[in-house]
Amino acid sequence: MTAAAVVHVIDDDEALRDSIQMFLANEGLEVRTYPSADDFLAVIETAPAGCVVTDVRMPGMSGMDLLAEIARLGVALPVIVVTGHADVSLAVRAMKKGAVDLLEKPFQGEELIDAVRRALEVGRDSRQNALGAQEAQARLATLTARETEVLDRLVRGQPNKVIAYEMGISPRTVEVHRANVMKKTQAGSLSELVRMFLNIERG
Repeated sequence: MTAAAVVHVIDDDEALRDSIQMFLANEGLEVRTYPSADDFLAVIETAPAGCVVTDVRMPGMSGMDLLAEIARLGVALPVIVVTGHADVSLAVRAMKKGAVDLLEKPFQGEELIDAVRRALEVGRDSRQNALGAQEAQARLATLTARETEVLDRLVRGQPNKVIAYEMGISPRTVEVHRANVMKKTQAGSLSELVRMFLNIERG
């Protein structure tokens, strides 16, 4: 990681901000913290390159609104969204708004470091994609018709129980299909799977 890269941490929880800052600093990263999205936006035009770690729920502007504003401003800062209640629907909404990853509280230090590393890689990649649409398409082509339908419903934000009901199969079968989708696409997380799918749509 380059010394110039800065991790911008935005959270109204001071204890969590300090904890994240301490952990990332111990990994040799420069960190700047902000108690609100508005505080960050006040300096965004001069903010050093790197990435953003933001809570999704905050007083005033939310993390999701911040995502939209960063995109509107055209600032090339990959965003990691932190939430206490991660679900498929939220992940899909966050990825569509431009988030590169989503972390669910409480998360382990290594999960944070891995997410930050990925985000910084994206920030250095002018394509803003860790996986090309052509390669993603090749992986998705290996899915069965059932697996493809499950994937499509997942990306639309449907929970497993709804998918099971509408497809006339058991929730356990949905889990099996979902596991097969993750394995065949080599997606390391739901966020990565959604990003892969969206890259193909955009490509």
